[in-house]
This record gives sequence, C-alpha cells and structure tokens, in this order.
Amino acid sequence: MRPPVILKTTSLSDSYTSPCDRRLNTLARHFITVLQPMASNDGISASPTAASDSVFNHLVRAPEDPILGVTVAYNKDPSPVKLNLGVGAYRTEEGKPLVLNVVRKVEQLLINDLSRNKEYLPIVGLADFNKLSAKLIFGADSPAIQENRVTTVQCLSGTGSLRVGGEFLAKHYHQRTIYLPAPTWGNHHKVFNLAGLSVNTYRYYAPATRGLDFEGLLEDLGSAPSGSIVLLHACAHNPTGVDPTLEQWEQIRQLIRLKALLPFFDSAYQGFASGSLDADAQPVRLFVADGGELLVAQSYAKNLGLYGERVGALSIVCKSADVASRVESQLKLVIRPMYSNPPIHGASIVAAILKDGDLFNEWTIELKGMADRIISMRQQLFDALRSRGTPGDWSHIIKQIGMFTFTGLNAEQVSFMTNEYHIYMTSDGRISMAGLSSKTVPHLADAIHAAVTGGV
Repeated sequence: MRPPVILKTTSLSDSYTSPCDRRLNTLARHFITVLQPMASNDGISASPTAASDSVFNHLVRAPEDPILGVTVAYNKDPSPVKLNLGVGAYRTEEGKPLVLNVVRKVEQLLINDLSRNKEYLPIVGLADFNKLSAKLIFGADSPAIQENRVTTVQCLSGTGSLRVGGEFLAKHYHQRTIYLPAPTWGNHHKVFNLAGLSVNTYRYYAPATRGLDFEGLLEDLGSAPSGSIVLLHACAHNPTGVDPTLEQWEQIRQLIRLKALLPFFDSAYQGFASGSLDADAQPVRLFVADGGELLVAQSYAKNLGLYGERVGALSIVCKSADVASRVESQLKLVIRPMYSNPPIHGASIVAAILKDGDLFNEWTIELKGMADRIISMRQQLFDALRSRGTPGDWSHIIKQIGMFTFTGLNAEQVSFMTNEYHIYMTSDGRISMAGLSSKTVPHLADAIHAAVTGGV
C-alpha cells in the first residue's frame, strides 16, 4: 500500500516560489480547510429530508376505496364461510378466477412467435386492436367506419379510456359539464372531476320499483344545458343492473340529439350482459346510425377476463374523416404526458382473437357460457328467496341484467350480513352475481332473509 500523500503548505517568507507553486499552495490550503471538518465528523451532515419527522407527516390516512376496500376486509376475515360479492370479477362455479381457454391458446401462440418483440407501441396503441375494437362496438358495416369518421386509441382498460376522453373534452369541448346517472359506478365521479370536468347527475334508478326512473331521466336530460356531455352505460348498468328497453333508448337518443347533448358511452360489458356481442352494442349503434358525434370507452376486462392486462379503447365518432384525423392528433397530446403509450401484451391477445374467425367463435361460446351462468345465479337466488318466504318482491333480481344486482338492502342490513354471515358487499346493497355459485346461493339467501325479517 502506498503511503498517504501529505500536502505541505508554505508561506511567502519561505524560499522563493514560482507563480505556479503559489497557485498549488493556495489550492492545498483550500482542500485542507474543507476536508478537516468533514474528517472529524462521524457521519454525513443532516439534510432537511433526514429530520426525525417525515416531510409527509401532515398527511391523514385516506379511506379505502368503497369497492376495493370490500376485498381488503374480506381478506382479513378468517371465517371458512366468508363470501365476497363486492368486486366485479367473474368466478367459476368453484369460486375460482377464470382465464378463458381462448386466451390461453392465443398466449401460447404469441410466446411461440419468435418474430415478436417488446418495442414501444405508437402513442395510439396497436393498429389492429384499434381497428377491430371499433368494428366490434359499431359493427363491421358501420357507415362511420367505412367513411373513416372514427378515431380509436388504445387505452388502459375502461377507466383509462374514460380518463383520456374526459381530459380531451375538458381541453377541446365547449361545455365542461358531464351528467352521470344516479347512481353510477363510484369511480366515474372521480375520473371526470380529476379530468377537469364538472359533474352533475340525472335520475336513473327508482328505488320504489327497483327499476328505471324513465320519466325522471327524460326530465333531467331535457333540462340540461344545450351541449352538455351525458354519460350512458351501453349495457348492464353498474351498479343497478337496470337497462332501458330499445324503445326507451330510441326516445333517449331523440332527446339527446334534439338538445345537442354529447353522448359518452361506457361499454364495460359488451357480450357479458346478454351473451350476444351484437345485442349488447345496439344502444351505441342507434346513436351512430343517425350520423351524430359521440364517444365510447371500451373495456376487455370482463368479456375476455383480461382484468389485470388493462386493455381498453376510446373511440370518437366525428362528422368527417378530416375532423377525426385532427381529433386523433389531439388525443396523442393527452396520452403522451399521461402514460406515453399503452402496453402491448393484452392488446395483442384481443387483436388475435378478433381477427381470426375460429378464435372469435371460440370466444363467443365461452362468453355466452359466462353470461348464462350469471343468469342462472339470478334465477337460483330468486327461487331461494321465494322458497324461504322472504318478505318483499324479489323479481328485480331476474329482471336486472349483467354482473350486478341492486338488491335494495340498506347499509344497516348489509352490515348485519357482514357481521353475522361473513358476506361482503358494498354498503349500497350491490352484489356481484358473478361471485355466486350454486353452493353459496343458500347461504346468501339465508342472510338476506334474516336481514329483512328483523335480524337487524
């Protein structure tokens, strides 16, 4: 080991030094002055962020998400009979998460394709995915598609599609108020508020009939300021499971076009509600057929079981191909600073299924199987309540459609069922029918019966 180098300083009284030596001596004195205090210190000097109190100490604990928080509570419950009916995710008859066979098949094909890579997608996403998603919701023969009046961008599932659409409207649309149905999916309010829009509501659900408040809906939309944005659930309304009939949809369409309102569809359950992709898309196609403009947010979480892949699309139908092109250019400016570009894997799965006839047919069969099982759960629960003589008219369970049922139970009854029967659901009484099975229907029916016959 070499001995340490010792810097020796000299003064002007020493023997004659050259200008170069004097500069070196000045530097040496500087380093000694700086380094000596540091050497005498045991550690690094404290910074403001190294203080004993966190710079985030002022934060309060945020409440759990009202939907996802149900699962948090469920996971903490050690009971062997616990049942989670809160989160909207499909489960098999055995209560297990389902990966569709067609999805597994396509994933294997993708893995075996050595020509594939992991390069970035364009800002708007996978081109095939966008084109095929538009055809799925609007129909392959849609005039809007044939006339290139549709721009579609791949987004992060339905939530991301709503957020991108909301921010685009907040920047470029002349009205910044969006009307949401009351009630609606809890995240809608937050998504659009944070996107920069003002949120208002219109009447939708009638608690007395546990059906659609159609008169209230028409009255509220009829009094909305011209140009307002209106959020519409394409099918399988969340959380109520109550949908307008096609005749009612036509009246809604006429009113919206008369008032020059801008429809924004949230399509989270295409094919998952009735088992038919085309039937569930009819409300959207009614609005496209009249030549007017609209937005649609699509999700493949439910109908393809791609929850964690976050696969979705935002489509905007415009008046002309030129406007659609300019709209897409501005959508890129919304997406780029938000998440830059979307993920490739899930979109590749969807694109492969949508463009191959055999894979598409296999998907529709599996999709109908899921929808039929949920319809069966509705019937079984209705029959179980009727056989117990549970007070009340429970026919709304079989009249409602899709993943969720708005039971009509109040928060106190929900709390009773959680505490006494270990059944978890949102406090508004919404239950996910997809979380039920033939084995668990009797347990739920017992709990509901107890809750409404004085158990609370």
